[in-house]
Amino acid sequence: MLGIVSIFGPGKYKYTTKQQKTMNPKRKLLIIGGNEDKKENRVSIEDDNKNFSPYQILKLLVSHHDDRIEVITSASSEPESMRESYAETFSETGFTNVGYIHLSEENAGKYYNRIVAARTVFFNGGDQNRICKEIRETPITPLLIEKYIHEEGFMIAGTSAGAMCMPQHIICDALDEEAILENDLTLGSGLGLIKNCIVDTHFMNRGRIGRLAHAITMQRDCLGIGLGEDTALLIESGTHAVCRGSGMAVVLNPHNIQHTNCGSVEKGEPVFIDNIIMSMLTDGCRINLSSGQLENIQTLKNNCG
Repeated sequence: MLGIVSIFGPGKYKYTTKQQKTMNPKRKLLIIGGNEDKKENRVSIEDDNKNFSPYQILKLLVSHHDDRIEVITSASSEPESMRESYAETFSETGFTNVGYIHLSEENAGKYYNRIVAARTVFFNGGDQNRICKEIRETPITPLLIEKYIHEEGFMIAGTSAGAMCMPQHIICDALDEEAILENDLTLGSGLGLIKNCIVDTHFMNRGRIGRLAHAITMQRDCLGIGLGEDTALLIESGTHAVCRGSGMAVVLNPHNIQHTNCGSVEKGEPVFIDNIIMSMLTDGCRINLSSGQLENIQTLKNNCG
């Protein structure tokens, strides 16, 4: 899919897929669990959680209010409605340089230079499969990877489906059932910006721990990242992440699974999994996404004193 980046457009950097996999990206990814402090949901968050800070997550998108943000609305079946919602929120946040692009395979070339010029590219929510279908095989994907690896000050961000589409492996289709059932979940290929994680969103609100556990049991080289609403992970250098927001991020680690019948039972049969490790992160928690280990435990404990 990626090959030599420069064949897709006026890329400044040339590298192969093999080289790309060994590079540590210099820039940042921001993955958000959904409902990121927009006007319609702020009251309930503010009333219930003293850790709430207005626009805390959205303020991470750019360093300066006039930096260019391009919002990719391809995940949404109603892009105009999505645009109106974010336009009001970004205006209240103080952002003054925001554009909206409904990318598809047919028009990707038209918007190439706008992505080149952007300081932040933000994927909104909707359907992660729609994003991947419309963008993955276009020149935009290698351009994003090129900028992510090399460009000073660049950020890629996504909320809800816009966060779920970023890893190499994504949840394409799944049932939110009381039990994990064999063959009730399908994995597919995402944009490839995160290599060793599978991301799920609206995690606590929609009770998705079962389907994320199922996903990482099927793909055991990946951690599972479950992002609550108004919660984000800010990822730097590809592996180091800090939790931000008023909610919780859950990290599921399958590396020590001892027993499971996943893959060995008939379709529709319940699946059991033994010995998944779970970490629960709140604002300020730092985690290494290669090892799955928290990196600032002592600091967090001292702050509680």
